[in-house]
Order: sequence, then C-alpha cells, then structure tokens
Amino acid sequence: MQQPIIRPALASRLSLKKWDFWTWVTVAVYLFLLSFIVYPLFSLFYASLFNEKGVLSLQNYDNFIKLKYYRDALFNSFKVSGLATLFAILIGVPLAYITTRYNIKFKGLINIMVIMSLLSPPFIGAYSWILMLGNNGFITRFLHDIGIPMKSIYGWHGIVFAFTLHYYPHIYLYVSGALKTIDTSLEEAAESLGMPGWKRLLNVTFPLIFPTLSTGALMVFMASFADFGTPMLLGQGFKVLPILAYEQFISEMGGNPAMASTLSVVLIMCSTSILFLQRYLVSRKNYSMTGMRTPKVKSLPPFLKWGLTALVFIPATISIIPQVTVVVTSFIKTKGPVFHPGFSLDSYKEILFRVPKAIMNTYTYSSISIIIMIAMGMMVAYLLVRRKSKITAMLDSLLMVPYVMPGTVLGISLIIAFNKPPLILTGTWIILVISYVIRKLPYTIRSSTAILQQLDKSVEEASISLGVPPAKTFFKTTARLMAPGVLSGAILSWVTTINELSSTIVLYYGATATITVTIYSEVFTSNYGTGAALASILTLTTLISLLIANKLAGKKGLQL
Repeated sequence: MQQPIIRPALASRLSLKKWDFWTWVTVAVYLFLLSFIVYPLFSLFYASLFNEKGVLSLQNYDNFIKLKYYRDALFNSFKVSGLATLFAILIGVPLAYITTRYNIKFKGLINIMVIMSLLSPPFIGAYSWILMLGNNGFITRFLHDIGIPMKSIYGWHGIVFAFTLHYYPHIYLYVSGALKTIDTSLEEAAESLGMPGWKRLLNVTFPLIFPTLSTGALMVFMASFADFGTPMLLGQGFKVLPILAYEQFISEMGGNPAMASTLSVVLIMCSTSILFLQRYLVSRKNYSMTGMRTPKVKSLPPFLKWGLTALVFIPATISIIPQVTVVVTSFIKTKGPVFHPGFSLDSYKEILFRVPKAIMNTYTYSSISIIIMIAMGMMVAYLLVRRKSKITAMLDSLLMVPYVMPGTVLGISLIIAFNKPPLILTGTWIILVISYVIRKLPYTIRSSTAILQQLDKSVEEASISLGVPPAKTFFKTTARLMAPGVLSGAILSWVTTINELSSTIVLYYGATATITVTIYSEVFTSNYGTGAALASILTLTTLISLLIANKLAGKKGLQL
C-alpha cells in the first residue's frame, strides 16, 4: 500500500537534486545570452527584412547587391583588412622568430612596447598619425620645407598603415607562443637530412605553427574588418562597411535603420565566413606534436646580437610612437587645432573642467563590467571544463558569437532590440555595460578555462568528500586557486573595455559619454590638445594596468 506513495516522493527528491547550483547557473547564463545576444541578433535580422515603408521584402538585400555604393564599401573593407593582415604577418613573424630563437637584448622592454601598441585604441593611433603625417602634420611640414613632397596619411593607404602597426602584435604574440613550444626534434631531423635553414623554415617550422599563425591572422583581419574609428578619421570619403552601417543608422539627414540592419547582417555573415574558412584550413591537416623538446635560445656574437636587437626595435618603436606623440602633445600649448611653442597643463585643466563626467563614466562602467565578467567568466569556465555535456558544448558555441560581431553591429542590434517595451534600455548606462560584457566576456572565459584546465580535480574532490557542498567548494577552493590567472586576463579585458569606441559611439548619449567618445569628438572638432590629454589618460591607465597584469601573470607571461 505504501509503495506508490514512496516512489513519487523519491522521484521528487531525485528531480530536485538534479537542479543543483550549477544547473541554475547554466540556466541563468543561457537566459543572459539568449536575451542579449540571440534576441538582438534576431531583431537585427528581422528589421533588415522590411523596406523604408515598413513592408516585408528583400529590397534592402537587393539594393546592396545592385548598388555600387554598397558593393564598393564591402570591397574596401576586404581590401584594407586583407592588406593589413598580410603586412602584419610580414612584420610579426620575423619579429617573433628573432625574439624567441636568439638571445637579443631588452626582450622584456620589447614585449611591453608591442603589447602597449596593441592595447591602446586604434583610433588614437590614427589621431597621432594625423598630427604627424596629416595635411598639416609636423613631419609633413618638415619634409615640404626641405623640398621633399609627401602624400598625407589620409586615404586607404593610411588606414592600412595604421591597422598594420596597431594589429601586428597579434601575430607576434601568437607566433611567439607557438615557437616557444614547438618540438625541435622535427627541425633537427630535417637538418640531419641536409635541408638548408630557409627550407626548414618553409617546410617544417611554418607548417607546424600554421594553426597558431592562422589564428593570429584571423584576429588581425577581424579587428581590422570591424574597426570604426580609424577609417572614420583617416578615410576622407573612403567608406567601409562599419562606417556605412553607422551612417545609415545615425544620420542628421534622416537615416535608414532597415538598411543599417542589412549592412550589419552582411558584416556578421562575412566575419562568420572568414572564421569558418580559417577553421576549415586548420582542420585539413594534422598539426600535432609531442612538445617534449622545446627549442633553446641560440647565443649570438655581440655584433650580430646588437644588430638583430636594433632590427627588432624598429617596428616596436614605430608602433609605440602614437602613444608617445599623444603624451608629448598633451603638454604643448594649443588654441583649437593650432599648437604654440611652450609647454603647459592647460589641456588637462580644460578636460577636468569641461568633461570630468566622461572620465568618471569610463572607469565606472568598465569596473562594473569587469566585475560581472570575472564572476560569469569563472563560473562559465567551470561549466565548460568540469561539467561537460551537450548543453555546455552548445553554450561554448554560443559564446563564440561575440568574436564575429563588430562593435557597431552589436550597438545597432541592442538599440533595435531594447528601444521599446517591455524592456527599454536605450539611452541608459546599463546598455553600455551590457555591450561591454558581451564583447569582452569570451576573453575572460578563455583565460579562466586555461587556468582551470591546469588545476587538479583532486583538490575539489577532497573538499567534497569532507562534506563541503560543490558550490561552496567552488567559491572557497577552486575560485581562489583560479584567481591570480583570471585577474591577469581580466585586467587586460578591462583595458580593452576602457578603450572601446565602436559600440560606445552607437549606444551613448550626452550623459553617458566616455573618454573614447569624447576623444573622437575632440579630434573631429580639431581640439587636438584636449584630445591628446584624454588619450594620455588612457595610455597611462593602460601602462599601469599592463604592469599589474604582468606582475600577476608571473613567469608565465601575459596571455592575450
């Protein structure tokens, strides 16, 4: 008689037991991603299916294919991104090979310089090159005065130049990591067979590091393809897709949000195609190796050592020039776009008087974002590493979406999704924080996952065997062990957040303006002194953050 009563009770207890802490975390993460990634993207795609009159049609896609104006913007995007990727490889690979294989001088300084050039906003680099190589730049004027005519930085060639010097560190860092762990027995076997050095590089070394090199190249291409600030400052009529999407969405003459949505969908489709192409190329061959014998650093004679050191310092120095330029010019007396002889703190006094809220907003929004990213990143990493299943595998795939989503596209999709009931976020600081978390969360998750994979499960199992619940074990034990490595990666995410422009320029309004938006506005209104002062604040913050992250990373070094 009691059996039918006991079984439902037992079934109920078992059902409740399944819904443990990590199940609720999984549900919460899915709700967040569905709400702020999937729903906005669906809203974006849905909006692209309506013409200007609000009628359901494919007219916008038909216009994109037929009109040369849009096709040229797509071609221009591929042109500057492809060339920037090619030149970044030509600079980054030799630089990585020299620094990892030979005992050149000042390796630590070179790494700091290279990473600094990567972590600063690309549009600040563009602004600095305008000061130096613009129509009235001081290098341009100097060369003209001595009778050497020189074309200004404006145009597609200037965009490629700025992209190359800003993004080649991706190649350098990825390839350096691969060259440090490559198995030298394969190279030694090729050498014993009489293969010359340059042939070993082409036929053995480069094929082995191809997956890593292709990942770095993908990062350069995607970053260039999605960048908004640099083409906007240097283009002077040279249109790329992110600029076109922004102008169609926000226009003083009355924009076309439906066409902006269409351009955004095209941007995502192109980015996704490039991502799948890279993965296909890597999957065609097996690149595995034992890694038992890592390469030793070769000693060079003094003359050759100093020669290679000087050679490496050339690109590292040129790429750091924009940061030095903005710092120096921030102390020069200015009146509007004109610099005057002498130094002063007037530019700093002006920004502290005129735009203190933008400075406060930047650090406040970024700090809130990084706290959310650390908490979510550590818990999601635990789900992906310790609780593997089809559900978490799907979660991992969903987290890849922000990798292929340009900032302007993200901003447009969030506005389309949340500018009407039941949830109106447009015009609030909350939508900025959400965009920052979405864009940078994957990086925090990757660093957390890498740390967790190195931790032995026996520590957690011992804690649980002593009666400590799994959730409490995570917060009291696992999270503390993960903290140093996670914080190092999180600081780098925080740096990229304070330097974010492309999504902020779409989502902000007057009261929520940040430093990057204000710099952009100051440069466009030719207030170069105040723009340089604000850029210097970001540069100093980046340098301090980088030193802290480097200290936390210890001997392992920074992993970007």
